[in-house]
Amino acid sequence: MKIALIGYGKMGQAIERIALERGHEIALRITTANRADMTPEHLANVDVAIEFTTPEVAEKNVADLLAAGVNTVCGSTGWNNGLEAARKVATDTGVGFIFASNFSVGVNIFFEVNKLLARLMKGREEYDVKVEEIHHIHKKDAPAGTAITLAEQIITHLGGKVAWNLNSADSADVVPVIAHRIGDAPGTHKVSYASEIDTIDIIHTAHNRNGFALGAVLAAEFLAGKKGLYTMKDVLGI
Repeated sequence: MKIALIGYGKMGQAIERIALERGHEIALRITTANRADMTPEHLANVDVAIEFTTPEVAEKNVADLLAAGVNTVCGSTGWNNGLEAARKVATDTGVGFIFASNFSVGVNIFFEVNKLLARLMKGREEYDVKVEEIHHIHKKDAPAGTAITLAEQIITHLGGKVAWNLNSADSADVVPVIAHRIGDAPGTHKVSYASEIDTIDIIHTAHNRNGFALGAVLAAEFLAGKKGLYTMKDVLGI
């Protein structure tokens, strides 16, 4: 499979290493220095593009990739306002597209545990829920997309919550999302339900970027040759 890497920072380099180990070819590497090379001509022989950049450029990158007819895996977060438009383009044109706030296999299993726990805690008003996340100091969006996904799942499945708020809860119907930026931490996410009697925590801790990179390559392998919208649940069969 021929892959275009859009973004070649630490994540892009980890994705490249795992993709090569799995027998794939990196046909194109795009950085801020050669963004002009991301043209339909250069993308013509690419099977899948994997986009991991920043919120400021992800929306245009994805739009250009989909317009060029390139199946795209996107792991950039913080551009939620443009996501629905990208999904509509993929649906209308039949281009394959997967967006995930987190591509880690472990995190996607964690998402399912989070939804189950929220359903089990529904109606137990003696517990207060919060989401807490830790990321490296270079992470530009806060809270991170994974924490937002966790909070939105709680809102959907717990009941009694209508919104999330960064670092505090203005009222009982708001889920607080506490964001920390520390050193080079690759990512820790914790959901806590606390009462006067006890506390229930579920935690996912990434030890390095390899889990995210492997998940992105698995998504690219799944998406090759397909059309339309998919999720990590489709990739992992969960």
